Amino acid sequence: MRTTATACLATALAMAGASASAQDGPATLEACAAIATDAQRLACYDEFAGRATPDPAQADAAADLARESLEAEAPEEDNASRRERARQNIRGLFAFDSSDPRADAVANAGQGSLLDTRWELAADSKLGLFNVRAYKPVYLLPVVWTSKTNPLPSSPNPRNTVTDPQQIDSVEAKFQLSFKTKAAENIFGNNGDLWLGYTQSSRWQVYNGDQSRPFRETNYEPEVLLVFRNGYGLPGGWRGRMAAVGFTHQSNGRGDPLSRSWNRLMFNFGFDSESWALVARPWVRISDGSDDDNPDIEDYMGRGDITLTHVRGGHRYTLMARHSLRTGDRSHGALQFDWGFPIHRAFRGHVQIFSGYGESLIDYNHRATYIGVGISLQDWL
Repeated sequence: MRTTATACLATALAMAGASASAQDGPATLEACAAIATDAQRLACYDEFAGRATPDPAQADAAADLARESLEAEAPEEDNASRRERARQNIRGLFAFDSSDPRADAVANAGQGSLLDTRWELAADSKLGLFNVRAYKPVYLLPVVWTSKTNPLPSSPNPRNTVTDPQQIDSVEAKFQLSFKTKAAENIFGNNGDLWLGYTQSSRWQVYNGDQSRPFRETNYEPEVLLVFRNGYGLPGGWRGRMAAVGFTHQSNGRGDPLSRSWNRLMFNFGFDSESWALVARPWVRISDGSDDDNPDIEDYMGRGDITLTHVRGGHRYTLMARHSLRTGDRSHGALQFDWGFPIHRAFRGHVQIFSGYGESLIDYNHRATYIGVGISLQDWL
């Protein structure tokens, strides 16, 4: 298993490394030509040619003017016409499909913004289907220290409670792989994209020679998201960029008593402002009410999270907060801070600090602090 995991990690790191190199600036045309992914190769050629990145503020201003123009020329209407136009507006809330240049301007709101670069929200940002894109951070942390190990993972379900203590070191390694691909584009007019994502994170007791260096915990998370472009303004220069709904499954793929899993209906709301981005994700757990590995997981892993990212120079600062949204004995949450900083054109240094409940599924109801140091090939943005 260690050999397979190491091979998968090496392959993923090589792919992400090619992406990072393209983003940091190609040295030659040959370097661009060597990139296998179409979208990344095109971005490499554009950067090599000095093609300017779209200015989100200009795109937003053009979209706002286009909206005002379209609204100003609307004729006088009777009540029935107003009701019909309201129905049309509701149906077209996330779609602008017209040959009118003003509609094109509306559809390109926020082109080049932080969230647009990650989700291809603007009409002219779309790069086609079934190309592998970055999703969540991709990193390798050779050293992760925890303040408190969890030798006896437990659950309210006795079948999922460990009775023989595990021999666990407080220092281990951690890595995460995460990719997504677009399966369908412009489902509603010229908006509404269907994305498929996959994230895998592993905790490896690589320094625990007495126990044959086992993988302590690996979490697998496939998901599907239907993503819509928004373009509304908010106070303080913020803009609503995206809204999404999807389904997420997360499990650790283990047998009892170590089995943990849950399914969620996930909602995403994305906002950005120049060098800042904020994504709020409330979710609803989907359960059939049958025998459950972890029946109280929502009271520890939470019912939603918020992720704030700031990009400054070559640095990426990200803070994630989640909470159970309950009080008293059911009030639990977690904070995670990630800092990516430049050390090489192909990757960044990475520091991760987690404190609270649920750093992994096996530890969903275990509270501890984790500090990790390593490299990242892809950050949140």
